[in-house]
Amino acid sequence: MGTISLDLFMTLDGVYQGPGGADEDTSGGFTFGGWQAAFADAESGAAIMSGINRMDALLLGRRTYDIFAGYWPLRGDSNPIAEKFNSMDKFVVTRTLDNASWDGTTVLAAGEEAAQLKDHYKEIHIVGSGDLAGSLLAAGFLDRLNLFVYPITLGTGKRIFSGDGGVPAAFTLAEPPQVFPSGVLRLVYDRTGEPVTGLDAGS
Repeated sequence: MGTISLDLFMTLDGVYQGPGGADEDTSGGFTFGGWQAAFADAESGAAIMSGINRMDALLLGRRTYDIFAGYWPLRGDSNPIAEKFNSMDKFVVTRTLDNASWDGTTVLAAGEEAAQLKDHYKEIHIVGSGDLAGSLLAAGFLDRLNLFVYPITLGTGKRIFSGDGGVPAAFTLAEPPQVFPSGVLRLVYDRTGEPVTGLDAGS
């Protein structure tokens, strides 16, 4: 049985929107696109690439799929990330797309279909795709959080856990934390069940 992991670049205040480029995701009037670039270093880059190399399937929501499909196929195979993404099996969960233009992509209609991928792949990774990740977490299908936390706050933008839509869940640290020269922190958590609160923690 495989696992579904969420790979997420996020700020200290939980924003994950548009880390890579100025025009990556400007929805909602977001003006801080590309905030990740200032914290690039060789060590964190190697950790990110290591995670990408472990994937054997990529799972995306519709919005992130559109961003990736419009970018990575144009980079060519000389880029190691593009080579991996372009050649691997990809899945997009959406009810608004019938046929995917990115070679190797299969359209899934619901999260239940995404969960069934664990019968066929060892490491399925979600990148970004906050709405999809939230729905899979709520349904109990998301197994691991692989978080890169950046020393910056933006005060606005999409957050992975926010408002009343968050899902109560307990996690345990799956790997030792990594701290990179830029101040970026990598935290890996496995979901362990429901939260334990108050007096229940001592029982």
